[in-house]
Amino acid sequence: MNLAIPKTHASEVILHIWKIIDLPNISKKDLLYILSFDLFIWPPDKAIIFVNKCIKSKFLIEDEKKNVSLAPNLKKKLKAWHVDSFQEISYNLEISRKNKSVIEMVGKNEKDEYGILLKAFSDKGTINRATSVSEDAFDITTFDYKTGKIIAKVAGSQKGAYKIIIDTNEKIICHDCQDFISKRMMNQKFCKHLTRLFLLLKERDKNSATDFLKEFARSIDYWNFTDKCT
Repeated sequence: MNLAIPKTHASEVILHIWKIIDLPNISKKDLLYILSFDLFIWPPDKAIIFVNKCIKSKFLIEDEKKNVSLAPNLKKKLKAWHVDSFQEISYNLEISRKNKSVIEMVGKNEKDEYGILLKAFSDKGTINRATSVSEDAFDITTFDYKTGKIIAKVAGSQKGAYKIIIDTNEKIICHDCQDFISKRMMNQKFCKHLTRLFLLLKERDKNSATDFLKEFARSIDYWNFTDKCT
């Protein structure tokens, strides 16, 4: 969730401020103090100008006791934001719960340990799509668990080749395909290329490939999934 104050229309600015203070109403004096000395958005004189502008434009409603609250239309937007935020938090918690559940299974079924680990980072649909990526599309230059590095390239449909860099020392998984950047990266999931890579690595050296997956599972909260491959 991004709570950065937008430098746009005053109604959007005051709405974002309300997301931070999260109160039904507040005294005008306290609001001015928060704007100047808690959030450090404006000095006191400019904060007064901004709040008075919001009251004049009816983005804020001021009562006889000098308390201010959001206008009804902005309250509706704030309520909708709370609903979206709750859904986002619930979704992330569900992902975390599923990951932990899968990780807890590791070791209970030794025959399918690799599959369990891989499914912690890749769903069934992605695994199915991974099979469409040819083995010949990959150029794996480094695969060494002792140094903690995997370096590879895979031919892509939109440009010459996508990069894959995995470093257990730096705790980085770097890849630059669009699916990874737009959907998988933020949720710390594999795209079809990473999934296919680990299916190939399993065939080369299952123990080392398993050790890499275990390393991800043990400390996933500390890993950086990024597209900045240097």
